[in-house]
Amino acid sequence: MNMKKYELLLTRSYIVTVYAQDKDKACKCAEFYLGYCPDLSRSKDRKDQKFKIKEIEMTFNETYEAKEII
Repeated sequence: MNMKKYELLLTRSYIVTVYAQDKDKACKCAEFYLGYCPDLSRSKDRKDQKFKIKEIEMTFNETYEAKEII
């Protein structure tokens, strides 16, 4: 099978609830500990859909908004 290679920029947003001492600490912890994104495809997925993910590299990770909730 002859597959072409593509590089993609994928953007995602999450709502994360964090208990922390203050807003800055909550943001820093969320950014640091949620940085890794694994390839969740299975062998069957790759075979059926005819693809392969070679590498996933995080290029941007920043908290946009933080508000205290009660």
